Amino acid sequence: MLLHDSHDPFYRVPGGPAPTGATITIRFRCDEAASVVLRTWMHEELAYPMAFDGHDLYEAVVTLPKEAGLFWYDFVIYREDGRTLRYGNAKDKLGGIGALYGDEELHSYQITIYKPSYKTPAFMHSANIYQIFPDRFWRAPTQSVDDRTDRHIHASWDEDLLTDSDPRSGDHMALDFFGGTLTGIQEKLPYLHDLGITVLYLNPIFRARSNHRYDTGDYMEIDPLLGTREEFRSLCQAAEALGMRVMLDGVFSHTGEDSRYFNHFGHYDTKGAFQGPESPYYDWYTFQRFPDQYSCWWGIPSLPECRKNNPEYQKFMFRDRTGVVPYWIHQGSGGWRLDVADELSMDFLRKLRTAVKKADKDAVVLGEVWEDASNKVAYNEVRCYCTGDTLDSVMNYPLRLAILDFATGAAPAGALARLVKHQAEVYPPQFRYALMNLIGSHDRARALNVLAGREGVGLSKDEQQALRLTAEEYALAVSRYKTCIDILCALPGCPTIYYGDEAGLTGCPDPFCRRPFPWGREDKELQAYVARKLTERQHSPLLRYGLCDIDAPDADTLVITRFMDQVDGLGRKACRKERQTITIRRGR
Repeated sequence: MLLHDSHDPFYRVPGGPAPTGATITIRFRCDEAASVVLRTWMHEELAYPMAFDGHDLYEAVVTLPKEAGLFWYDFVIYREDGRTLRYGNAKDKLGGIGALYGDEELHSYQITIYKPSYKTPAFMHSANIYQIFPDRFWRAPTQSVDDRTDRHIHASWDEDLLTDSDPRSGDHMALDFFGGTLTGIQEKLPYLHDLGITVLYLNPIFRARSNHRYDTGDYMEIDPLLGTREEFRSLCQAAEALGMRVMLDGVFSHTGEDSRYFNHFGHYDTKGAFQGPESPYYDWYTFQRFPDQYSCWWGIPSLPECRKNNPEYQKFMFRDRTGVVPYWIHQGSGGWRLDVADELSMDFLRKLRTAVKKADKDAVVLGEVWEDASNKVAYNEVRCYCTGDTLDSVMNYPLRLAILDFATGAAPAGALARLVKHQAEVYPPQFRYALMNLIGSHDRARALNVLAGREGVGLSKDEQQALRLTAEEYALAVSRYKTCIDILCALPGCPTIYYGDEAGLTGCPDPFCRRPFPWGREDKELQAYVARKLTERQHSPLLRYGLCDIDAPDADTLVITRFMDQVDGLGRKACRKERQTITIRRGR
């Protein structure tokens, strides 16, 4: 018998992540060894002979390093017949019961070591988040005057999108606008409040050429079609009065070519990098051959990539009060969601975090990281974003995929339960309870299309535009979406709604996942269901802060238990002992 189960508190005490310098007891069961050695490594490899109880239990007590980071361990079993065995993490690297390794690469168990001072904003702990694509939520009069001549403004909110492509990159041109505004969002705050929302995450709002605005033109100016700086402050104040915070989208990996910094087309009154080396912005970019060959994001020429290590660029971003990052927090934002956070260096993220927390210690820094954020490999470097020096938390794409796979029958309940246990093992609680747990987003086909199996993969743009769910497909998708909402509201972290998903909006991938909110044509029953679940959660300290157990008694059933004993999930003293068991069964 060989057994170590990192998901079982008997085998690792305390379980999960730990602060620097903590003492950990690690146990291993084995009835076929002369001795067992616990092998650990962080910056160096160490070996701890494990004490034997005379029966089948081996134990070692380890003091963790006083440095935040990733600490690894596995077991070396010395048999009496002279053979040596290696036992490590499960082959899928998700913890729990381990595996015996032969000649193949061994996967070690992980302990995430975080700074004892690591705190994340209280307003993010199990918040209810609503993501808004600003051009498509609602339009209301704005004080600003749009000075663009290259935009197509849809006359009617109910028109369909334009699908023309950019001949330079093949990407969607994204120059058609429906005219959603900041005042429009403010008008709909009562709706969002009734839905149970506490945090608004806005896709980019700064001046840009495209309707998605990920091609920033001016970081210090609200896009005139959206509104003004004063209207942004008004939105933040009105939201706060209703108990909501506004989180902005920070696109700092690249700018637009049509920007005051690059200024490819000369639309701005500045000397941009495209005008030559005498530009103050020239060294923000990397030219292989001036002016037409330069580093750009994912090879898209309209998105020239920034040199994030450039001192002047960093000063522009982080300078006290007037830098981009602190400035918009002082204007009312509750913090930043960072676009492609794993394409920003750890040094850049540390400086960004410092700038954010100096502006407002309770502001959030949340990153777009699609994989395991505790040991993401980026640019040949293993990065841990949850030790207390970079991000507060991340968008939880692994959970999104696991929930969708369960809801559609692509994977058994046990796979989802296993991921949830893994995240509890590697994410510190202050990070885990601030996770953005999403199902839909602007980067993927609408949730209802995914859940109906009608994402439109392999179809032409025209075919995707014409694709509509049948009544039967829609009913199936809604049923499955409710299951997704049930799971989101039962787990630790922040249930996140992509605008319009709760109203029955459908669509294939970009741009069809970005259609206008269907005001007046909403699925009222689905809206009411989502509002009830989010509101129940918001009023339940147990569902927001409670500890969590999850089990899968069969392939179609999840059993989630939230409880408080002496402490809640964030390690604080619990007010009272409570327990709630939620059983979620997969339908069709």
